[in-house]
Amino acid sequence: MRHAFSLVASMEHNLNNSPDWDKFRIFCMFTWCFFFVVTFLIHIISIIQFHSLIPISWKNLTMMVALLGALMSLSSFVVFPWRVMDHTTVSARAVAAAVASGLTFLAYVFESCVLRTQAHEQRGYISSLPGFLKIIQLWGGLQMIPLILSISNLQTGPDWQRWVPYVSYGVCVFISLITLVVILGDFAGRCLLPFDRFLAAFSLIGVLLYMLATVICLTKILQMSETESKQNYPNMVIVETVVSSITLLAYTVDLAFSIKLLCDRSHM
Repeated sequence: MRHAFSLVASMEHNLNNSPDWDKFRIFCMFTWCFFFVVTFLIHIISIIQFHSLIPISWKNLTMMVALLGALMSLSSFVVFPWRVMDHTTVSARAVAAAVASGLTFLAYVFESCVLRTQAHEQRGYISSLPGFLKIIQLWGGLQMIPLILSISNLQTGPDWQRWVPYVSYGVCVFISLITLVVILGDFAGRCLLPFDRFLAAFSLIGVLLYMLATVICLTKILQMSETESKQNYPNMVIVETVVSSITLLAYTVDLAFSIKLLCDRSHM
């Protein structure tokens, strides 16, 4: 990962000259730098055995970083060649940066598998399927940041088609962050209401908001004019629709798990 952002930082040339390339370049650089720093700190804390003094769930934190790092590295591995690299000239540094991002993705996937093979009592909530769905939900919201920044400069439709999805994505990212903070801090027992009800309510809100955003994305695809079709706008909207659909599926499955959990507890 360090090699990826070091290579990209040293190659201002041989990058794409499209108007939105800088947004995706910042996205890739932030992903590589952030997870490099977080992973480095986790290794240092593990070596000095300092994690017992940190008031967070260590088993959930390590699994969350591994899963989210894998998904974000995969996104950078796809986004960097697609929107950042200059396709007219082949740069060895650019190719090496993309390969480094792909290797980082594989490393995080391997770490996630290793953490999943631990004993059941050593695994946290994030290691379960509902926990993984929470990571996918956060990942989907984070992917929308560079996409909506690029689409907002090209969209010519009504303003409500622009702002309704943006508000939906923002609310869902905020909800995902709150959920993960509660899980990492082991604050579930301190909630005024049972935390499983909060999770069910958050999942229902996510389903409704992402369903609305996905429908609007499909509407924008059908309403694209010939002028917009000649630009990068269709590709961006299609990617937004795909990511929104994946995130909607994650929220829907998560809602089904939450409802099943509530029903099981009501019969106990």
